[in-house]
Amino acid sequence: MQRQLRTRRDTRRLGVEIARALAPGDLVILSGDLGAGKTFLVRAVARALGVTSRVTSPTFTLVQEYTTQRGTLAHVDLYRVLGDKLPQELGRLGLRERRGEGAILLVEWGDAATEMLGGPPVRRVSLAIAGESARVATLTGFPAGGIV
Repeated sequence: MQRQLRTRRDTRRLGVEIARALAPGDLVILSGDLGAGKTFLVRAVARALGVTSRVTSPTFTLVQEYTTQRGTLAHVDLYRVLGDKLPQELGRLGLRERRGEGAILLVEWGDAATEMLGGPPVRRVSLAIAGESARVATLTGFPAGGIV
């Protein structure tokens, strides 16, 4: 399903809808070019789940964890470890185990890591730049009535 995001407000609304559809242990793979709004969308999801602390990009830390109403939310950015380092870094980070414990994983640049993260993602969100502040979101794996 595709969704036009003409404004940042549209992206925030999508984040609320995604948050409603998430359950403990879910894996969401976020893809899109640099600057497509992946972290902005994660911030919107985190806010909708009750996170009040600052939600920042995990580009250099690789993982940021937040406590939410539904348990732990882990925001992961694998861009810096793509390639040969990926299996070793994922093992070190323990993300598969965190997911097994019920953490919700929102993973940027995680297409190559789905098996190492515990199997196919429950959901995917691909963001494409469609203008200065406009984006197109392609969503798969969400319940038909869950995202409008």
